[in-house]
Amino acid sequence: MTRQRQRKCLGCGMLFRPDPRNVRHQRYCCQAACRQASKAASQRRWLSQPENQDYFRGAENVVRVQRWRGEHPGYWRHPGSPAAGALQDDCRYVLNNPGRAPACCSSREGDALFEEMRQEGNLIAARNAVCQIVPERDVQLAARRL
Repeated sequence: MTRQRQRKCLGCGMLFRPDPRNVRHQRYCCQAACRQASKAASQRRWLSQPENQDYFRGAENVVRVQRWRGEHPGYWRHPGSPAAGALQDDCRYVLNNPGRAPACCSSREGDALFEEMRQEGNLIAARNAVCQIVPERDVQLAARRL
C-alpha cells in the first residue's frame, strides 16, 4: 500500500492529504474558505485565456440571454411562501372537524366518507380516510373477483 504524501494548501497553508482521485491537480484543502479561494482562482485562470475574455460580452450574447429570458418568464421571481400551497390537507383538520370534508373532497364524496367517520369510536375509518388506506375487506373482495 502506497503512502499518500501531504501537500500544502494554497489557501490556508496547512498540510492536507489530497483525494486519491484528484491527487494530480488538487491544490486546496477541503475547508470552506479554501474551496472558495480555489473556485476564485479557477475562474480567474479561465477568464485570463484570450478566447474566454469576451465570453459574457457582445451583442450575440445579449440576444441569447434576452431570448432565454423571454422563453422562461418569471424564472428569477421568488414564489410565495411554501405554506400557501400545501400539497395535502392537514390531518388535524379532519380529526378536529369530523362532520366537514376537506377542500379536496367533493361534497357527495365527503358526506359519505365523513358520515362513516362520525360514528362513535370509528377511529379506523378516520385513519383510513386521512391516510388513504384501502380497508382489508375491499382488498379481499377485489382478490375474489380475479
